[in-house]
Amino acid sequence: MKIVVFGLSISSTWGNGHATLWRGLCRALARRGHRVVFFEHDVPYYAGNRDLFEIPGGELVLYQDWADAIPAAERHLADADAGMVTSYCPHGIEATELVLGSPAACKAFYDLDTPVTLARLSAGETTTYIGPRGLGDFDLVLSYTGGPALDALRDLLGARRVAPLYGSVDPEVHRPVDPASHYHADLSYLGTYAEDRQAALEALLVDPARRMPDRRFLIGGALYPEAFPWSDNIFFVRHLPAAEHPAFFSSSRLTLNVTRQAMAQMGFCPSGRLFEAAACGVPILSDTWDGLDHFFEPGSEILIASDTAGAVEAIGRSDADLRRIADRARERTLAEHTADRRAAELEVELEAAVNAGAWAASGAETALPAELEG
Repeated sequence: MKIVVFGLSISSTWGNGHATLWRGLCRALARRGHRVVFFEHDVPYYAGNRDLFEIPGGELVLYQDWADAIPAAERHLADADAGMVTSYCPHGIEATELVLGSPAACKAFYDLDTPVTLARLSAGETTTYIGPRGLGDFDLVLSYTGGPALDALRDLLGARRVAPLYGSVDPEVHRPVDPASHYHADLSYLGTYAEDRQAALEALLVDPARRMPDRRFLIGGALYPEAFPWSDNIFFVRHLPAAEHPAFFSSSRLTLNVTRQAMAQMGFCPSGRLFEAAACGVPILSDTWDGLDHFFEPGSEILIASDTAGAVEAIGRSDADLRRIADRARERTLAEHTADRRAAELEVELEAAVNAGAWAASGAETALPAELEG
């Protein structure tokens, strides 16, 4: 299949989680014989932190203005099997018009930020990627978030065919590596600053750092304000290119996952950082939300804390206990949460959407590839 995607970014991981997911997914799709053409608005903050310039087996199209992108977009959609618009695409509404008017066999929308999308629209706000007609014109709507979010996409935005396509990891990129002394930490956290994560980050990292002055804590990410409550034993790395993530995680005794408020409230929305950290063999401490046990078993494959005392207890666990948890999480991730797995799931959903009419009329069920059975 040729899949044409209009997205936020694949060329830079600066300040976004989309790029890492798309890189792994594109490599996995290429291994399955598919080709992805990715359209990305060429903005200064991504250009200044760009660390990917071509898509293996596919094509990266950078454009300055939407008008400049239209000829290439129409040309690629003319022979595409699927055209896809994603959340946070800066010209998503315009791209939707092109995709829906194209001869592509499957017109799809992929919301990698479903809880945020639903919260914004419910508050009467607008987005750059969903117009007044909602999602009812698409053949397929994919969501990074499962559970109740799928019903909301149908009920509130008119989506006709909805399926989850969760985050994933490419184990060729995220894998255990030798630790780096400058990333050493008893507890680390990798994530762009978000105000709605601040309370949890303070409870699960900042306050434990104050209680445990002999321990070393590390935060990596962009957009942290000067007023952030640092302490002498909390160290900071402003931005880590994707290539540095394995060393960051592999140098941590324990790493923290904090979920954005809208995603935690809706549930079934695992951060890609969970799978990346697990694939690197580091034990994970996380806040809790509905559906977390769908991805990892709390207490066995992941540690959960809701307050500072719980975080301190987790940090104080023995090395042997943390290693057992990390090993189980890595095994689960490599079995269920890889980019290859998600590429196979995407393939099934796209093909099922294309054949939806005949499929529904016959009452037959689409068979999963062998690697997805069981």
